[in-house]
Amino acid sequence: MAKKILFINQEITPYVPDSDLSLMGKALPQAMLENGHEIRTFMPKWGNINERRGQLHEVIRLSGMNLIIDDTDHPLIIKVASIAQTRIQVYFIDNDDYFAKRQMTIDENGVDYADNGERAIFFARGVLETVKKLRWVPDIIHVQGWMGAVIPLYIKTAYHDEPSFASTKVVTSLFSKSLNSNLDDNFKKSIEFRDAKASLLKKYNDQFDFEELSKLAIDYSDGVIAGCNNVDKKLLKYAADNNIPTLSYPGEDFQNAYEEFYDKI
Repeated sequence: MAKKILFINQEITPYVPDSDLSLMGKALPQAMLENGHEIRTFMPKWGNINERRGQLHEVIRLSGMNLIIDDTDHPLIIKVASIAQTRIQVYFIDNDDYFAKRQMTIDENGVDYADNGERAIFFARGVLETVKKLRWVPDIIHVQGWMGAVIPLYIKTAYHDEPSFASTKVVTSLFSKSLNSNLDDNFKKSIEFRDAKASLLKKYNDQFDFEELSKLAIDYSDGVIAGCNNVDKKLLKYAADNNIPTLSYPGEDFQNAYEEFYDKI
């Protein structure tokens, strides 16, 4: 049965350099399109993306909202582009402070940005608010990359009564470690929005690192997938121990395995 699938990607080829994450960011939506599903795809508008080459343009009707993160207003800008020689349209979440004037998750010296936690929160809420504006109701939300790791929490708490997400299932794909520093000290406070209370994060370490962020995503997901062959086995065990359906890395021929997994959850 055809489904509506929302892909929330940290990276997508060809907008950023190739990696396991960026290649799957393009390949998976394309595969699901070919299988007859209706999709929407989002990613951050990293500062190293060439807007002219990628033919990005702002979607005025979707832009203009302010998101409050840690008591500060941050304007949300939505841009869109289509990947050449495919039918994939990509929506980009942008903001001058968090994305436009930055590299990706690390700076020019290879150091993680100190406010990566706030950036992830802004990205997550920006995606969900934009989907609401699109009046589009996904059956499945598939998150790829730690930048979207707070999405499952928000879907199950802050947005659980929203008509766009009331019946949505959430899948998280895990990839190899790509965050070397702890998130900002105010991460737990900054994540608060509606029913997503900081008290829900008591079980996690005060210092949120890649492992804690992955556990947060796992705990609020309906299914977990190993997105590459070198995912931390401790995280897959954590999902299994918490009775969350998991899919081991299926290799490059992933299309049927993912379809079966979507049907399972």
